[in-house]
Amino acid sequence: MSKKESIQVHGTVVTMFAKDKEDYISLTDIAKYRDSDNSSQVISLWLRTYSTIEYLGLWEILNNPNFKPHIYEGFKNESAKPHFWMSPQKWINETNAIGMISKSGRYGGGTFAHSDIAFKFAAWISAEFELYLIAEFKRLKRDEQQRLSLEWSLQRTLSKINYRIHTDAIKEHIIPSVVTKEQITVIYFFVHIQFYLPLDIYV
Repeated sequence: MSKKESIQVHGTVVTMFAKDKEDYISLTDIAKYRDSDNSSQVISLWLRTYSTIEYLGLWEILNNPNFKPHIYEGFKNESAKPHFWMSPQKWINETNAIGMISKSGRYGGGTFAHSDIAFKFAAWISAEFELYLIAEFKRLKRDEQQRLSLEWSLQRTLSKINYRIHTDAIKEHIIPSVVTKEQITVIYFFVHIQFYLPLDIYV
């Protein structure tokens, strides 16, 4: 699990993090847009609907080989009844779901969901909020790509500089003053091999 990041979405701070190269967004933060004091209840209201259970189950079937579809089918049937109730912990524990992550605790707790699921929840909260969330999410991803591109360019530049420094050092301190071009090529080759490859390959 990587470091958490936050974005401002229509006046609401929404936290997210990456897990196994997949983005998870805080449903707890999104729910605060609807009711800042009862976010867990807002999530449970969303989870008790037939369409939500159906969507979550289909997502798990497509993405989770360890999902328990028979438990899901039971929940889906129950969700049509007025007494049906669901919490993130119950869904995760009983179906072995991976699309949602829920932790208890005042600090660091809350419910997160894969971006596919989080966008679905945001649409249920507010179509306007959903569009703002998607826009900010895309902006964050663009910023990340630009940063990675700059880091890659910097590493490539440093590698070129180090290579030139190393080559110059060979020329100044290792190569004798009187050698043929063929001998110079051989010297460069063997010195670079020693420099870049681990010593244990020669053992």
